[in-house]
Amino acid sequence: MATFHFDLVSPEKLAFSGEVDQVDVPGVEGDFGVLAGHAPVVAAIRPGILTVTTSGKHEKIIVLGGLAEISEKGLTVLADVATSLAELDRARFAETISEMEENLKEHEGGELDRAIERLDHFKSIQQQLNSTAMH
Repeated sequence: MATFHFDLVSPEKLAFSGEVDQVDVPGVEGDFGVLAGHAPVVAAIRPGILTVTTSGKHEKIIVLGGLAEISEKGLTVLADVATSLAELDRARFAETISEMEENLKEHEGGELDRAIERLDHFKSIQQQLNSTAMH
């Protein structure tokens, strides 16, 4: 299988850099997979789980929004936050969801809609983390 270069960058660090077989990205308009030779595109990403496949091994990384750019050089994801499953503090993640639920009453109108959407994304990530497929 042909490989391509992938960089995952967050404000804190370069979370991943290397040759990969495939990357599955949680896009705002739907999840999408990237293989070598993919057409150039720029897409917004939503909070979710990004899956990197290299030599048949899958690495799952939580991303909390950002942008994905596919070019002739490969794929670059600029993530607001990028955390590998091994680094994730699941208890803290659950606390964040509880705090988000508590803070909903402070929002109105469009701001409330965006807060609910973000909360839904976080709950979806939590559900994926708790499913047997993630272990």
